[in-house]
Amino acid sequence: MLWIASSLSLLSVTAKDLHFYEPKNGRGLKHDPFNAIIAPRPIGWISSRDGKGNITLAPYSFINGFCYHPPIIGFSSTSWKDTVANVQQSGEFVWNLATTDLAKQMNATAAHVAHDVSEFKVAGLTAVPGKVVNVPRVAESPVSFECKLTQIIQLQGANGEKAQAWLTLGEVVAVHIDKAMIRDGVYQTGLARPIVRAGRRGDYFEIKPENMFEMVRPD
Repeated sequence: MLWIASSLSLLSVTAKDLHFYEPKNGRGLKHDPFNAIIAPRPIGWISSRDGKGNITLAPYSFINGFCYHPPIIGFSSTSWKDTVANVQQSGEFVWNLATTDLAKQMNATAAHVAHDVSEFKVAGLTAVPGKVVNVPRVAESPVSFECKLTQIIQLQGANGEKAQAWLTLGEVVAVHIDKAMIRDGVYQTGLARPIVRAGRRGDYFEIKPENMFEMVRPD
C-alpha cells in the first residue's frame, strides 16, 4: 500500500504539462526565458574609469554577492565592454544601487555613447569622488560599494569552449549608505525601493517593504 501511495504521489507531481528544451537546439519560445527565470536579479550599476580619466557608468543584469569575508561582488559582461576594460586597467570600480526613483536615469546609462562621453552627464547624475578608490559613485544613489578588482574570468561552456562573457569580481573596500535606510542599526532593504531585473529586454520589479516576509532557519 505504501508503494502504491508513493507511486500515485510521484505521478501527481510529474503530471505537469512541461515545456522542455535543450538550449543548444533552440528554446521554442518567443523570448529566451533564461533571464526571466533567474529573476529577479539586482542591477550592476557600475561606474569605472579608464587610464585616460574617462568615466563610464553602465548597468549590468548579471550581478550578485559571492563572499562575506572578504565581501566580494561580481558582474558579468556578455562582451568585452568599456567597463570591463576600464576595470582591468584601473583595478577599481564602484557599484551603485539602482532604485525606483533612479530607474529612468539608470536606463539612460544603457545607451551606446562614445568612449569619451560620460553616462553621468547623459543621465544628469552627480559624480562624487570615491573615498578609497579613484572612481566616482552616483551621489543620488542611496548605497554604493567601492571595489578593488580581484579577478576577471572569461567564462566557458561545459565543453571547455570560451564564451564571449567575462565575470569581473571585486572586493568591497568601502561602503556608502544613506542613513535614512537604516532603522535600529539594521539596513532596511525595502526602504530604498530597489529595482531588479526580470526578463526580456526591459522588464523590472520594484522591491517594497510590505512584500517582505521572514522565516526562522531550522538550525
